[in-house]
Amino acid sequence: MNLMTRLAGAPISWGVCEVPGWGIELAPRRVLGEMQQLGLTATELGSDGYLPTDPAELKDLCAEFGMEMIGGFVPLVLHQAHELDATIDAARRAASLMSAAGATVFVTSGVTDWNWGPRSELSTDDWNCAAKTLAIVDDVIGEFGMTQAVHPHLRTVIETRSDIEALLDASDVGWTFDMGHMQIGGMDPLEFIDVAFDRIRHVHLKDVVMDLAAPVFTGEQSIMEGVQAGMFCNLGRGDVPIGAIVTELEARGYDQWYVLEQDAAITADEPAAGAGPLLDVLASIEYLRGIEAPASTDEDQHT
Repeated sequence: MNLMTRLAGAPISWGVCEVPGWGIELAPRRVLGEMQQLGLTATELGSDGYLPTDPAELKDLCAEFGMEMIGGFVPLVLHQAHELDATIDAARRAASLMSAAGATVFVTSGVTDWNWGPRSELSTDDWNCAAKTLAIVDDVIGEFGMTQAVHPHLRTVIETRSDIEALLDASDVGWTFDMGHMQIGGMDPLEFIDVAFDRIRHVHLKDVVMDLAAPVFTGEQSIMEGVQAGMFCNLGRGDVPIGAIVTELEARGYDQWYVLEQDAAITADEPAAGAGPLLDVLASIEYLRGIEAPASTDEDQHT
């Protein structure tokens, strides 16, 4: 089990988000420097425009901190045929930037519209359109050497258990296994591994306090309000069976990246050096080390 060598960071764990009013946005060099300090050697791109949008600058900044660029989250309108050209253009722009910096994972999020409008339920025809669009996106990003991994997410068209099941039936696309968003939407993460392990291309490690997530799922609160209330917690402190999930993934031979993604918001003053989100990410890393150690001991006993 070499989980720790495949552990990566994400700017959202440091409170970096483009949503107005989300909180303080720490400087990129501080965030990447703290990732490096924690021993992480790779990161996702983060919100649009946070890291450099010039490929050469992005590659140089990552190299400065010894970071491999994995890829990133790209919202796309998948279910509306009249948006196909715009979706292809958006996919090509994102893939061009990320791949030039060495990235290989294209995390697709199916949004209702380009402004992240209110979530809508999709019809069978909508799902079929989404499946066709995802196949086209596969071809587009394949030109850049990238692999698509669709991401179920709160307030998107792929949110609930029924959404996930509908897309699994309609499309053979690869998936980002975000256990936190899945559990909030009613899909048991361990069940997803059972039915779709061979479709998992990427993993987001996310724990959730379900009592705090419930008002977001029902629409009583925004995602921002839920995050600021603490619905996404340090690994091992919420309701998602992180240990069982990671152990099962490793036992089945998952060998790709695990991204630490504890959506955070800094709503007070900028934290001092050595404080703030750094400590939350460190706590999650220590939890994962605790999972890896018993598994490594077991392996040693069988050799």
